Amino acid sequence: MAQLKAISPTSSISLASYGPRRNTLSNPDNLICSRKLSSFQELSGKTSSVHGHAIVSNNGSITITPKNQGIQAVLSSNTEAEVSKAAKGGGLRGKLNKVVLAYSGGLDTSVIVPWLRENYGCEVVCFTADVGQGIKELDGLEEKAKASGACQLVVKDLKEEFVRDYIFPCLRAGAVYERKYLLGTSMARPVIAKAMVDVAREVGADAVSHGCTGKGNDQVRFELTFFALNPELNVVAPWREWDITGREDAIEYAKKHNVPVPVTKKSIYSRDRNLWHLSHEGDILEDPANEPKKDMYMMSVDPEDAPDQPEYVEIGIDSGIPVSLNGKTLSPASLLAELNEIGGRHGIGRIDLVENRLVGMKSRGVYETPGGTILFNAVRELETLTLDRETIQVKDSLALKYAELVYAGRWFDPLRESMDAFMEKITETTTGSVTLKLYKGSVSVTGRTSPYSLYREDISSFESGDIYDQADAAGFIRLYGLPMRVRAMLKKGI
Repeated sequence: MAQLKAISPTSSISLASYGPRRNTLSNPDNLICSRKLSSFQELSGKTSSVHGHAIVSNNGSITITPKNQGIQAVLSSNTEAEVSKAAKGGGLRGKLNKVVLAYSGGLDTSVIVPWLRENYGCEVVCFTADVGQGIKELDGLEEKAKASGACQLVVKDLKEEFVRDYIFPCLRAGAVYERKYLLGTSMARPVIAKAMVDVAREVGADAVSHGCTGKGNDQVRFELTFFALNPELNVVAPWREWDITGREDAIEYAKKHNVPVPVTKKSIYSRDRNLWHLSHEGDILEDPANEPKKDMYMMSVDPEDAPDQPEYVEIGIDSGIPVSLNGKTLSPASLLAELNEIGGRHGIGRIDLVENRLVGMKSRGVYETPGGTILFNAVRELETLTLDRETIQVKDSLALKYAELVYAGRWFDPLRESMDAFMEKITETTTGSVTLKLYKGSVSVTGRTSPYSLYREDISSFESGDIYDQADAAGFIRLYGLPMRVRAMLKKGI
């Protein structure tokens, strides 16, 4: 039976036999672009035209490969020689062949690269997913990965997949965690981890690694995805192993191993951004009694500073999935991006939440989800026309469990997949359009229409009609209220 082995400082298992090397460069469909780029920012600017493809840095050259095809590149001859030398023998904690690292280019992941080489004698493939965090987050990754000692850098544009296959199913399900949280980070982790498993297969890696701390939810989300998609992969979680306890320790380790320390100004907040949301944690937010500072927000203006005139938007929906904005059909990612801009300038989608983390503790976070808040209101409102009472009640009850599964990292759990099939079936007729009014932080529904509407004006009108006879209500009330009447009779001895 295949087993996933989490590497630990006390592990005595020999790892030399895992992960046979595979040559993945034989596919003739690979397109090699040898033109030199002046910076990785130029590379990042090209990602929009290659959705779902991998962009692999090769010391200034690029390899673009179709989705699910093999990929491989080497950053520099010097780095290659150093890595090959390290890979010949074991590390301080064991021996791995090649590790795919979830890489951001920040201090933590820059330090993880040499730490993996030192402790596991392995080659390190840095992987970065573009889930809409912005060009600035991707700029300079080539140089950073190269300087840290990685043998390979892989960047995949996952924005359309993220919105289409993860965000929109949650939206259709009405998934909200603990009354407020629209699951921005929770939905992003499985799409990133899935891509890491794909890359590991393509480059012949026998292990994956992430920079999540041992106190958060993300470690669970990453690793449950690894378990579900490739239980043979080894998992290395440095924050659960190493002696580094903070930023100063990380800087010292980087200097010791000649890794350039990122010179960016350290934010006082811990943030996570993608196309769906931006989260803020830490600093004054750690005290739930403190009001967030006005200059903390980045995706939305203060509602007090929003325009004095409202803006109306019309969202087109097909079977529970948003498809158009103001009559214009857009791709999932493009639709969300435009709504983020519109909602952001009206101060839409800010929430302040004290949540229960999966690992047991409470934490406080502030979230900005401008486009997502507009879409959530639109889909939910259209359901009031297309779903009956019993269906809405069952759907809402299942949505709570659906959200819990997503929050806990169980995206690839058969239970969530089965619930998703129910959500897809039950919203087949949730098609139509919803008009919303955006004004100083509020979203108000002003109109909704559907060809499958269960609302009948001829029945609902206070005027008399042929279908509904008001006199019938008397018998209905007597039967519906019979249990209450019997109980009252019992108390009175009747």
